[in-house]
Amino acid sequence: MSMTAIHQTPGSDEMSLRERVMREALYLAEIHGWQGVRLSEVAARLELPMGAVLAEFRDLDAVADAWFRHGWEAMLAEKPDGFDHWPPERRLAHCLAAWLDALAGHRRVTVEMLRTKAHPPHPHTWVPMLFDLSRTVQWWREAARLEARYGTRRARAEEIALTGLFLATLSVWAGDASDGQARTHRFLEQRLACGARCMRWVPGGERSRRDAAAHRL
Repeated sequence: MSMTAIHQTPGSDEMSLRERVMREALYLAEIHGWQGVRLSEVAARLELPMGAVLAEFRDLDAVADAWFRHGWEAMLAEKPDGFDHWPPERRLAHCLAAWLDALAGHRRVTVEMLRTKAHPPHPHTWVPMLFDLSRTVQWWREAARLEARYGTRRARAEEIALTGLFLATLSVWAGDASDGQARTHRFLEQRLACGARCMRWVPGGERSRRDAAAHRL
């Protein structure tokens, strides 16, 4: 995608101020890198007073949070017909792929955002990031409509496994130059298939309940 295509977003006149600031920051990040973005420059380019930008974002990390929210929204978007009848691993793959695809237009910048957040001397960003990771996994489980209730052994096992899978998939995605992120999607589907076999006998899962019912018959 060219810089012009990124910058000239259709319908920009109808964007909220918050969206305009975020998009301008992303545009500059594609040129200078995420750490090279200055909100003062964003304000100047949008012909806004700094106070107007501050009213929307307390700092550049808050702009990154707004960008990641696009991933959450894509993950939680309306699902295809028949989604509830898909196997759990297929539902999980669909939802995480939606998160990744929503951010793929600025993948390099997204990775830079994550690295900046995780920088050890910045506990004000990496400590909240740990909570955001947990929240993302929880939303992922909700979006995929997994049945295990929060706090059960099954749910705890799913959260641990999905957290590891999320981070592993993110690592692959960060360097994926394949068409349509095919390598990332293939990695995710393979790991989920393997995980489904491992989780089959953990109490509380859809398959374990079906198998138990079949055994009783």
